[in-house]
Amino acid sequence: MKVVLLGATRGMGRALAREMAERGDQLFLLGRSEEDLTRSAADLQIRGTGGAASVSRDAASGSGDAATGSKIGCARCDLADPATFAPALDRAEAALEGFDTVVVTGGSFATQDQLENDAELTRSLLETNFVGSIGFCEEARRRLLARGGGTLCVFSSVAGDRARKPVVIYGAAKAGLSHYLEGLDHKFRGQGLVVVTVKPGFVRTGMTAALDPPPFAGDPEPVAKRVLAAIDRGKPVVYAPPIWWAILLVIRLLPRAVMRRLAF
Repeated sequence: MKVVLLGATRGMGRALAREMAERGDQLFLLGRSEEDLTRSAADLQIRGTGGAASVSRDAASGSGDAATGSKIGCARCDLADPATFAPALDRAEAALEGFDTVVVTGGSFATQDQLENDAELTRSLLETNFVGSIGFCEEARRRLLARGGGTLCVFSSVAGDRARKPVVIYGAAKAGLSHYLEGLDHKFRGQGLVVVTVKPGFVRTGMTAALDPPPFAGDPEPVAKRVLAAIDRGKPVVYAPPIWWAILLVIRLLPRAVMRRLAF
């Protein structure tokens, strides 16, 4: 595959990028930090080609040569800054000579207490996880369809499956994102666009390091393997770890009066 990954420098995105590099997929990385991107591209270069590939650096202030070998390159792209979307994807198209897969793992997280007490943090999270994410996906969708189709894989969350006390605001943003992705799949799969919505449960990453892990918490590497298998099969929805499918099935069936009494 020729893959553009937004958010491949940390957590589940980094684990997925490593899985792809090790099997020989051609990659182009997008993210906010030029330093993190360059470091991640160098790591993937070693994993994918034993050091034979070159790394291109495209930042907002300049551009580099297109990547060769394993096609691992990078460019700045920030979900909070829509002006970066088109230039970043332009550079990815040039470096990869077109792409057939776009993966979006980037996003923001904050606890419900933090969001309730910080209006600016709430605005920023909603802009990134809903408005910015959909804006980037729309840019990617148009480009994939123009080439006859491809795969758009986006990380949402189990938090969007049912409104719950600990994730009222975060969950609302992810619910909207999941709804949008399902609509894309309904409308465009017949035209060749395969949409894969990833719904992780609690996964031990830097984003969740300050939180107490619940039962059934997962790790990035097994999640990445499961997501990659879903991409290869074109599966529309994947829960990771898989037990969260059953957990959310039960939660979705609970009456509202019961949900009001529960703390989770």
